[in-house]
Amino acid sequence: MTQGRHGWQLHGTSAELYERFLVPTVTLPWAHDLVGRVGLRSGEHVLDVACGTGAVARLAASAVGDGGRVAAVDVNHEMLAVGRSLPRTAGAPIEWNEGSADALPFGDGEFGVLLCQLGLQFFPDRPAALGEMRRVLAVPGRIGASVFTSIERNAAAQALADAVDRHLGDGASDAKRSEHSLADEEELSELFDAGGFAGIRIETVTQNIRFASVDEWVAIQLTATPLAALLAERDPLQRERVIGLVTEDVRDRLAAFVRPDAFVFPQEVHVALANASQASRRGLDPDGLSSVDERC
Repeated sequence: MTQGRHGWQLHGTSAELYERFLVPTVTLPWAHDLVGRVGLRSGEHVLDVACGTGAVARLAASAVGDGGRVAAVDVNHEMLAVGRSLPRTAGAPIEWNEGSADALPFGDGEFGVLLCQLGLQFFPDRPAALGEMRRVLAVPGRIGASVFTSIERNAAAQALADAVDRHLGDGASDAKRSEHSLADEEELSELFDAGGFAGIRIETVTQNIRFASVDEWVAIQLTATPLAALLAERDPLQRERVIGLVTEDVRDRLAAFVRPDAFVFPQEVHVALANASQASRRGLDPDGLSSVDERC
């Protein structure tokens, strides 16, 4: 990463940049939180849905040990390629699978634990995805899934989205705002209930996210996330100019979070925790959700 006249210039594919800059600062802290809340045990079989480059899967592999099993699935082959290229961690080997959450490439009841970190809000058919997750989860199994709360409760995300719209046009920030599209606790709980899960509880968690500077954070957001598509067709000087304008805007808006040596801001998520009880296998809505029998 080099510094241009107005901001940071990042080099590499979006998936590589995601692993290099967003996993250590954002994904990994939330992965530790999610895995800790679910409480993995040695020997368990775990599925990580929407795994990205595998931050959750690698923590799960260490937690379940050599006697356990960890499978990871994602629709993005570039993310999977980066995940496969990383050094193997201690514990269970990770099985990398390309596939959609609404058509999981696994049999009924294959896993005792299912994890989905900050991915559910992006699924085009959430009920179908929850039905599939329930189908592959054994009884008694458990699930943990995290989603961002509303953008109004995440000051950095809102400041960035507003700045992107100001400098690139109304609606330009839709990809960023979509990260917060499943923020309603009641809606989230109802999705899990309709999907056939029991014992559902929603826990709201805040962590402080740290970057070296606002410049670095904005450049990463505009280079290593779906927002990168906004600048993909622009020449380097145009990209640098836009990143500079957005950075200045965000820096002014978030001055309270700027320290002499870092940019530190709060980030909030909902974590949905539930289980697959025997009773929850019965009475699934036949309209689109997976039909499962009483077998495990």
